[in-house]
Amino acid sequence: MPKPGKTGVVRLFDAFGYSIKGFRAAWANEAAFRQEAVLALVLLPGSFFLARTGLELALLIGGVMLVLVTELLNSAIEAIVDKTTPEIHELAGRAKDMGSAAVLCALIACGAIWLFIALDRFAPGWFG
Repeated sequence: MPKPGKTGVVRLFDAFGYSIKGFRAAWANEAAFRQEAVLALVLLPGSFFLARTGLELALLIGGVMLVLVTELLNSAIEAIVDKTTPEIHELAGRAKDMGSAAVLCALIACGAIWLFIALDRFAPGWFG
């Protein structure tokens, strides 16, 4: 049985509105998201100057977007954990720590992508 609710274009507009609310909530409540968003505002235009191919451009942009997506998911995990259990609990701490580890992995991946593409661009032959 299908889930009742809005469908079609109305659902798409509503979903877009919910996404905007999510961005606003992350910006208002999460310092890490604000820092990563400002970094994205610098890196995304910079990717058009650094990339020499469409694949490099996709990797550079994808790496930055991966960080933002992971931070949004981590913030959502933290919010629901805080709502569910206000007291200190091992599982709550584990969930938050795993979300933080996911963000770290995304940051490392993004940094590696940018580093290797920059090295290939400005120090050709560095890879052998």
